[in-house]
Amino acid sequence: MYSRLQTGIESRHGRKTPPRRHPSHDRRSFAESHEYAKVDGGVATVGITDYAANALGDIVFVDLPEVGDEVEKGEAFGAVESVKAASDVYAPISGEVVEINGALEDTPDLVNSSALEDGWFIKVKMSDAGEVDALMDEAAYAEHTKE
Repeated sequence: MYSRLQTGIESRHGRKTPPRRHPSHDRRSFAESHEYAKVDGGVATVGITDYAANALGDIVFVDLPEVGDEVEKGEAFGAVESVKAASDVYAPISGEVVEINGALEDTPDLVNSSALEDGWFIKVKMSDAGEVDALMDEAAYAEHTKE
């Protein structure tokens, strides 16, 4: 059963207020291979970073796994193709794919225009939430991209 905090509450005017989120829910963690994981509960939204999308150029195709597939941290789970090159995409965490971003099938350029929001690739039910701790925070990733 959901608490009012999780589902939002209806005001006396009939409008629903959004649920409150703990600040860590909006925290992204980054892999050296330029993927990110945005954790919400036990599920991580995974995609590539703006840095990677810009380096690839105009993305024309995204190959994603199927819902129900298992991904392993550090292993390729899909690929992106751009006008410049094709590149594997690696899982920053391990777990079961519970959702894919079907919008990328028709509009793969969402990755270029909104890599960290609308251009996400998959959602993964994490098998080991501790794996996120081994990833970089935003400041460390910014340093990593300067190298």
